[in-house]
Order: sequence, then C-alpha cells, then structure tokens
Amino acid sequence: MLRVGSSVVCMACRNLVPTRKGVRCRVPLQKLHPLYRAIHHRYYGNTNSQRPPHHTSARYFTSMSRLPMRPPKPHPGSGVRSYQQKRHFWVARLATRLLKLRYILLGSAVGGGYTAKKTYDEWKDMLPDFSEYNWVIPDFVWELSEQIDLDKLAKALPEMEEVAKLLPDFEKIGENFTFIKSLLSSGVSLGSEVKGASGLLLLLETSGEAPLKATDASSAASQNDSQYKKSSDKEKLDQLQEDLLRTQLKYQRMLERLEKENKELRKVVLQKDDKGIHQRKVKKSLIDLYSEVLDILSDYDANYNTQDHLPRVVVVGDQSAGKTSVLEMIAQARIFPRGSGEMMTRSPVKVTLSEGPHHVALFKDSGREFDLTKEEDLAALRHEIELRMRKSVKEGQTVSCETISLSVKGPGIQRMVLVDLPGVISTVTTGMASDTKETIFSISKAYMQNPNAIILCIQDGSVDAERSIVTDLVSQMDPHGKRTIFVLTKVDLAEKNLASPSRIQQIVEGKLFPMKALGYFAVVTGKGSSGESIDSIKDYEEDFFQNSRLLRDGMLKAHQVTTKNLSLAVSDCFWKMVRESVEQQADVFKASRFNLETEWKNNYPRLRELDRNELYEKAKNEILDEVISLSQVTPQHWEAILQKKLWERVSTHVIENIYLPAAQTMDSGTFNTTIDIKLKQWTDKQLPHKALEVAWETLQEEFARFMAEYKGKDQDDIFDKLKEAVKDESIKRHKWNERAMDSLRVIQHNALEDRSITDKPQWDAAIQFMEQTLQSRLKDTEAVIKDMVGPDWKERWMNWKNRTPDQHVRNETKAELERLLKLHDEHTAYLANDEVTTVRKNLEGRAVEVDPVLIKDTWHQLYRRHFLQKALSHCNLCKRGFYYYQRHFVDSELECNDVVLFWRIQRMLVITANTLRQQLTNTEVRRLEKNVKEVLDDFGEDMERKSQLITGRRVQLAEDLKKVREIQEKLEAFIEALHKEK
Repeated sequence: MLRVGSSVVCMACRNLVPTRKGVRCRVPLQKLHPLYRAIHHRYYGNTNSQRPPHHTSARYFTSMSRLPMRPPKPHPGSGVRSYQQKRHFWVARLATRLLKLRYILLGSAVGGGYTAKKTYDEWKDMLPDFSEYNWVIPDFVWELSEQIDLDKLAKALPEMEEVAKLLPDFEKIGENFTFIKSLLSSGVSLGSEVKGASGLLLLLETSGEAPLKATDASSAASQNDSQYKKSSDKEKLDQLQEDLLRTQLKYQRMLERLEKENKELRKVVLQKDDKGIHQRKVKKSLIDLYSEVLDILSDYDANYNTQDHLPRVVVVGDQSAGKTSVLEMIAQARIFPRGSGEMMTRSPVKVTLSEGPHHVALFKDSGREFDLTKEEDLAALRHEIELRMRKSVKEGQTVSCETISLSVKGPGIQRMVLVDLPGVISTVTTGMASDTKETIFSISKAYMQNPNAIILCIQDGSVDAERSIVTDLVSQMDPHGKRTIFVLTKVDLAEKNLASPSRIQQIVEGKLFPMKALGYFAVVTGKGSSGESIDSIKDYEEDFFQNSRLLRDGMLKAHQVTTKNLSLAVSDCFWKMVRESVEQQADVFKASRFNLETEWKNNYPRLRELDRNELYEKAKNEILDEVISLSQVTPQHWEAILQKKLWERVSTHVIENIYLPAAQTMDSGTFNTTIDIKLKQWTDKQLPHKALEVAWETLQEEFARFMAEYKGKDQDDIFDKLKEAVKDESIKRHKWNERAMDSLRVIQHNALEDRSITDKPQWDAAIQFMEQTLQSRLKDTEAVIKDMVGPDWKERWMNWKNRTPDQHVRNETKAELERLLKLHDEHTAYLANDEVTTVRKNLEGRAVEVDPVLIKDTWHQLYRRHFLQKALSHCNLCKRGFYYYQRHFVDSELECNDVVLFWRIQRMLVITANTLRQQLTNTEVRRLEKNVKEVLDDFGEDMERKSQLITGRRVQLAEDLKKVREIQEKLEAFIEALHKEK
C-alpha cells in the first residue's frame, strides 16, 4: 500500500510542480534533509517486483551525482481512442487530480513517518555484531545500550494515529471541491499564482532528485494557465501550501533529531576510554594513510619532477577572493592567519580533514594538539602557521614552494585532502620580490598539472568578473572542466551591489567565464569580520539564502548553495578520483622501484643501500672517533711541535730586534742591560699573543691531520667534503680561552729573567741551540747575497749563465765593501757618510755608476754575514767556557753573554710549550670536541646542508630507493584499507 502511495505522490509532484518557479515561503535550506528523497521517492519507478530494494541509508546528492530522469513511458493503446476518452470523460480527469492532491497529503505524512522509523530500525541493524570479539572490546561498549536507551528512541517515533492527527482538515478540502472545480474550468493561471507547490520542487532538488523535464513542465503550466484566472482565489491556495509545508517541516525536525542522536552515538563510540580502547594500538584512518603518502611524495619530489598523479583538492583563487574562508568553513574552524588585503598565504598548506570525536588540529612534525574549541588554541595555531610560512620563505623572496602539512579532525567533517595555495596576483607591490607573480603561477601550475588533482576554483562574487585572473589559469590547466569545481564567494555582497542579478546566474551556469567545470556553487563566508565564529557564519549563510531572491526566483538551485553542500560535493569527487587512480599509481611506483633496484645491483653490488641520513650518521661516528684521537697524542709530541712552531714564529724578532742590536755594544754590562729591556718589552706586548696563536694553529693542524689520515676499514671518499666542512666550521666556532694569557705572561717573564745555568749539559744545549740558529741565519744571508750579485765564475762557465746589469753593479759594490770590511774588522753595523762617498767614487773610477742606497743595502747584508761568522767562531770558543761562567768570567778575556741569552730563550720556549700543552690537553681539546659535536648536530638538522655535502649518484639512488619503497608500502596499505571499507 505504501509503495503505491509513494508512486502516486511522485506522479503528483511531476504534474503539479512547475519547474521554473521559485519558493515563496521561507524554508531553511540547511534543514531540508537529504533523507526526504528516501521518504517520498524511495520506490518510484520500481515496477519490477524481482528487483531488490534500494539501500535505505542516507546519502547526500550533489549537482555532480544527480542522475537524469527517465522519460515517462507512453501509455499503451494511445491514439484516437485515447484522445476521445480524454475528450468525453473530463469529469474523471478532474477526480483524478483531486485524488492526486489527497495522495500528496496522505503519502507525505504516512510514508514519511513509516520510512523514518524503518530507517532507524535498519540503521540499528547495521551495527556490527561484537559477540565474537568479547576478548578484544572493553566492557563499556557492551554497556552502550544501558547508556543510550535505544528502545526509548524507537518509542519516540510517531505512531500512525499521531500521524493522522497531523494531517490537514480534509473535510475543509471537500467543501472546497466546488471551488476547485470552478478554478479548473475558469482557466486561472496556475504558473503565476500557485507558488506553494514550488516548495516541493525545492525539496526534490535538495535531496538530489533530477529536475523535471522542461517540456512536461511547460505543457502543465500552459494547461493550468488556461484554467485559473481569478486572482481572489490566491489566498486559499496559499493556505493549502502552508498546510503542506508545516507537515513537511514537522517530519523534517524529527529526522534532524534522529540524525543528531545518531551523531552523538558515533561520537561516544569514537571517544577513547581510559581503561579500554586507548590501551590498544589504534589503527590509522583511511584518510590519514593517504595523507602520509602525499607527505612522503612531497618530501621525495618537492619540484614535481616525478609523475605524482595521486588526487588532492587544490584550492586556487585570486588574492582576497575568500579562498581561506571557504577552507575554514569546510574545516569548521578559523585556523588560518588573516590580514586585511595583505598576502597571508605565503606557502602551500596541505590540510588533511578527517572525522574524529574531538575538534583538534596538529602538524605533521609536531606532537602538540590544538583544541579548536578554545580561542587561545586557535590563536596559537594561527600564529604557528604564520611563523612556519615566514620561516619557509628564503631571504629576498615573498612566497615559498615548501609545503606545510596540517591535520584537522572533528565530528562531522568530510574526509579529504586540500592544498591551499598562495593567491594569484596581478601586480607586484612594494615590499614583494620582483618574481613573486611568476613564482605563484609556477607553484599553482605545478599542483594543477596533476591530471587527477581536483581544482577548487574560488571566484570573488563582489568584484567584476573581468578582473579575475585565476579563471584563465584554471582553463589552461583543465580546458574541458573534467576536474574543476567553481565556487562563487561573497554572494551576499554580489546581490547587494550588482545591478543585474542575472549576471550571477550566468556565472553559476558557466556561461560568463571561458572555463568549464563539473559543478558550480555559491557560498557566503561571513560579513567580513575576522572575529566571527563558524557557527555565526553558518547561520548568516543560511538566513541569507533563505531570504535571497536569487534562490527564490530560480536563478540558483538549492543544491548549488551553502558550504555544506560544497564540502559534500568535493568529498564525493575526491574519493571517486582516489578509487579510480590509486591502484594505477601503485603500479607506477612498483615499476619505478624495480628499475632503481636493478640499477643499484649493477653499479654497487657490494655496498649496502645507505641513504643520505644513514651515510651522515656513519660519517659522524668517524669524525667523532678522529676528534677523540686528539686526546691520545703524547705530551712529548705536543711540546716538540709547540716549541718548534713557536721558535719559527719569534726567531726573526729575537735575532733582528734583540740579539743583533745588543751585540753591537762593546761592553758586557751594556749588552745585558739592552737584552733585559728588550726582553721585558717583548714579553709584555707580543710574546703571549704569539704563543696562543701558535697553540691554536697547532691544534688546528693536528685536527686536520687526523681527519686526513684516518685509516679506518670503512673509509669512504664520499665523506671528504663533509669532513672538510665540519673541520672549518668547528675551528671557526672555537675561541681560545683568553684568561690563560695573563698567567702565561707571568710564566714567560719569570723564565726570561733567570740567568743561572746549573750544569754543563744545559750549557752545551744552549750553545748547540745558538750555533744552529746562527748557522741558519748565515745560510739565509749568503743566499740573499748570491741573489744580489748573480752567478759566480764557475756557474757562468759551467751553466752558461750571465749576470744582469744590476747584478754586475751589485757585484762590484760587494767587492769594494769587502775590502773596506777587511781593513776594519771591528767596524760597526752602519757606514758613515764619508765612507759611502769613498766607495761610490772608487766605483766611478772603475766606470760603475752606483746609488748610495744600493751601497747601504749591500753593506747591510755583507756586515750581517761578517757578524754571524764571528758569532759562530765565538760560539766555538764558548763551548769550553762553562768553568769561566761559574766564576762569572773573572780573570778571563772570554765573555759568553750571548750563550746565556740563547739559554734564556730556549728555557722560555720549553716552559711555554709545556704550559700550552697542559692547556691543550686539559681544556682546548675537549672544547674542540664539543664544538665538533655541535656542528655535527646542526648539520644533521639542516637537510639542505647535508644535500650539499653528501652528494653523488650513489647517494641519490639510495635516497630514491628508500622513498619509492616507502611510498609503495604506504599505497598498498591504503589500498587494502580502502577495499576493507568497501
């Protein structure tokens, strides 16, 4: 009986409802529940008794999932006979129409109540049977029936008697039979007056039913227009319409209450219990598995060089078009930073939406959960997103291609993955990088070129359509509109400001822009205040479309409005794309894995597949072992190196500025006084600094030597660049302890003041040190003189070499000065002016023109050689002078004060080297080791630095192998979970 009634209701709806008329009464659009399709049209067209009934669970239908209506089958025996029957039996036709009106009322009420109750019963039957899993499920699940009284819910559904009470007064309708008959015969225009029936059209469209054919609607409207003409009968028809809508809204509220209770029950099941579910390892949801795959792909191929064809919803739009607001409405939280006209989205943000018991958000690389029901957590989340965006932007740039990954969970949220891209701009303003516009275009194209990406094109409805840039970009990437969904935002401002509302109709019908789309939607994203809550925006959106003449006049369809319908449509399209493409993509990565493994086996058969991070850890251990080896250097080695390097650094100053000036004096007391003064000045100003410099350089050289001479079994030249960078950065960061300088100065000053040589071995060591130093200086001086005068006669004859003119002049000058020095063996270090003149005139007599400066320079080297030769001769004499030294050279012509000087210098070097060695081994080596560890830790966190220091085909191949394997495994796990969900 119910099936017949429902069928009659559907025929009545098709005959009475005009297709092009709007809704006069104010019906809350969000309250027109999609289950009305199951209530009114569940068995429509089901004439085959063998065909199984439709599934009774509720489903949201969108503009993309709506199926076309079947054309009505022609009645058998049509022709002249049928025409004559219609001509002669008009009374029967009138009675049939009245019966249709009655069935509308009875079918809507009885069928609605019965179907709602049956829907609840079937929903209850769909709960899984946990009887076989008593050992897994905690006790609170079995006590669920005690917490929620399901019987009470069932009893809350209305009985047939209550339904009958809610029906309108049919006696009153019978009394108006004569009135309706007069209307049918008088030809009043039903299309212009009976607007109440258009409420049924709105109901059918909201539930996803396809619109009636235009030809049937126009023919019905023309028949009704010829029947109704009296305008005074409008009030009674409006009353009839109000009765119908009140009945519909009554059952609509019942269905909403049932849906709310269903949602609460699901929330209870999803919540974690302290003694139950959370102690088990909770499996990841389907959308979370898919999001992990996209994250791995993003890390693996940031430049989209591989064929990543996995679906994702790419949100593009002009700057300030409402892109972020649409995303927030879908996510049901104000999660993005906002700015008045300023570019806020500076990098792509991947948002994974999933259902959960609590409304929370968290980042991929962070364990903190942001409670989206608390304003302080929302503010902290927006601040964190803004910081991450600014951090990802390189210096000198405005936007970044680095993706920020965010997950949002909450009750009733549609499962999908969206990527919010920076808004497309037409002009680069002050403060932006010059290539900002091109960078945004390249980022958008990189995401949209994926053939399985769903493009959510956001267009600002409050501005002129000609100012849009994004529509041209979208039409280039998806010219046929097979994966584009168009969204017109700020429709409230558009209706208020535009003089021609039909322009909005052209936009949502795809007739204004040169682009095609799967579906067109119109939404309202608030009044423009950043402090508005999501609930207030939803209420405002609902109120606007309820009162909007765009919907009332039929310019917009009910399924094309509100962000709720938009999110349902996008989610349906997203999962359809995923199911169609994910297995094919898994096969692609499987083939890629096989190719990479084959290349590795052919090129590196004896090496393990170590990726960049694993290689870095191996190199890190080698470097730390090399640093530890510094502590194993013997004290003797340290002191020998330090003493040698320190003397090389200060020997020139000691010989040129201390010893030679003091040795020019003929008096022993003057010599010692001069030496003491110069040594104290040197110790106070230069010597401690020089000593610390030598110690620091020695530590660097030893560290570099150990890094270069590491002889481990697993030595690999792939680490050379990394080790060099670690060494340089560690040395750069190392600062020598300056407080050691003061104590070192005191130690050096005390060492240089001591003149007491205690035994003969010390005397001999000082003489040997002095002799080696003087011989080294004499050798250097003779080399300088040889370069000045050129080759001697033997080299000229044997090697066919000649002197230059300057060398010839130098040689003549040298011969003249040697004669002068031979005549005056005790000559001072400087030539007098008359002596310079004499030498110059003697040379002119031999036709040699010479400059006085050249004479003095040549004399300086000759006298230096002469002095060093005499000092060496004196050194040989002092080898047997320790006895006279002990007697303070009393009754002796031999004075060895220069030997005492070199002993003081040698002792200072030994004591300084010992002090520096202690500081190195006790403090500085450990500090350097600490610096190396810090540098290694910093490099380990810097992926870009690691990519620069550990390079090569071997590294890249191992990296690709690891990522491809991980992607393939994740895809296989996702596909398995997807099949289980089906």
